[in-house]
Amino acid sequence: MGKKLLFIYYQNIKAGGVAKVLANLVNELVENGYEIDILFLMSEHEDFYPIDSRVKKHYVDSFGHWAFAVCAFNKRRLRFIPKLQAINDYIYQLGVTLLMNKWLKENHKNYDNIISCWYKLSCTLALNKNINKKTIAWEHTSHEVGGPLYNQLKLKYRNLKNVVVLNQNDFNYYKDINPKTVAIGNMMDKKTEAQDFIPNEQKSNLITMIARLDEEKNVLEFLEIIKESNLPQDWQVKIIGDGNQRKILENYINENSLTHISLEGQLNSDQVKDILSKSKISCLTSRREGFGVVLIEAMFSSNALIAYDCPSGPSEIINSKNGFLIPLRNKQQFQDKLKFLIENPNTLETLMKTSFQDSQNWKKDTIIKKWKNIL
Repeated sequence: MGKKLLFIYYQNIKAGGVAKVLANLVNELVENGYEIDILFLMSEHEDFYPIDSRVKKHYVDSFGHWAFAVCAFNKRRLRFIPKLQAINDYIYQLGVTLLMNKWLKENHKNYDNIISCWYKLSCTLALNKNINKKTIAWEHTSHEVGGPLYNQLKLKYRNLKNVVVLNQNDFNYYKDINPKTVAIGNMMDKKTEAQDFIPNEQKSNLITMIARLDEEKNVLEFLEIIKESNLPQDWQVKIIGDGNQRKILENYINENSLTHISLEGQLNSDQVKDILSKSKISCLTSRREGFGVVLIEAMFSSNALIAYDCPSGPSEIINSKNGFLIPLRNKQQFQDKLKFLIENPNTLETLMKTSFQDSQNWKKDTIIKKWKNIL
């Protein structure tokens, strides 16, 4: 029997990068002989991303805790208070922490290692002397995210067994805090890795973006770029994802008669693969990324890439042979490169081929070996 590992995250009820790569990793680890448990910090729910039946799942209901009830009261009665959402975030996280610590107090001795899948959870566990030496912080967003309080708490990462990051920028930052910091890319699922190259002529004239519809992912700016690019009539754009800016984006599309753009909403993994397999170009206009795993997913589906050079991740994926890396907020250059690819199908085909070839560097064998080295 291999080592027994506990992963901790909030949920697996909807599309999201962390839940997706968590499912991919635990499914592969259990195949490699590890005994895996997951603690989800909400009530029992059906998995959005499939998890191997050998993985044991535990649930504690953070939305049933008194802290969430306080947050709900604040939203109803105290909406006039400045920065109420930020206050509620801290209150909710207090409830999460109390529930998680109570569960771990009773169960932590059952595990050889604990892997925390979000920085707010990792900050709490770094303070827990009973478990921090066997805890690994698995970081999924830039070290700059979190604000003053969490930035101070991240200094306690020095107490942890390891810190796993996704990009060189975060590696350089956390290495000074914890010398056992390692950079490990995110893993794709088996179906994604199994894809063959899809040539240009077998695809549609389709541009895709996979992103949450929120301010950080900057999708409105992508719509502005598409509008100003005056795409040929036979080209379509599909945006996969959902979020709090959906209504704003729908209004922009309708007001500007952008009938060639569709918001596909939240899709499951097979639906996303189906669209990417038909797409030729995949774009990203994020202001910030933990890594940009959707770009790698697009590479496995033979897409050329265009993305803003935001912190952090796209610069470690995109090169001159698989796409274009655009200076952040340079809409004109983004627009020019997009039009260039549409007008030059031979160049587009070359980038698509190289993109698929580069995707093979992100296969699971290398990634799982790095995880085994620290578990």
